[in-house]
Amino acid sequence: MADYHVTLESAWIVKDVKTVDDAIGIAISEAGKRLNPTAKFVEVEIGATSCPNCEEELNNALMVANTALVGLTLDMKVFKAESEQHAERIAKATIGKALREIPLQVVEVIEI
Repeated sequence: MADYHVTLESAWIVKDVKTVDDAIGIAISEAGKRLNPTAKFVEVEIGATSCPNCEEELNNALMVANTALVGLTLDMKVFKAESEQHAERIAKATIGKALREIPLQVVEVIEI
């Protein structure tokens, strides 16, 4: 059995916002509130995407008509998992329980 660091990404919709920075702050805050009672050990951060032309890091947020789609990364350590796939399932189940109806996708799993 091994320990793993699992990174998931999620898509968070924020309505009635004026700026992208406000949307990012609200998305991180709302995710943190939902995770706090049961999964407070999960780290929530804004996701990043590389520009295809200049390879500069860009925030994972898009705003149209005062509605934003914010990409968040959720990091979690999983202890004593049988395999990488087992660690993925544990992380998705733990985080998914707190963030119901929020899409989650595994980005990477690293053995620690």
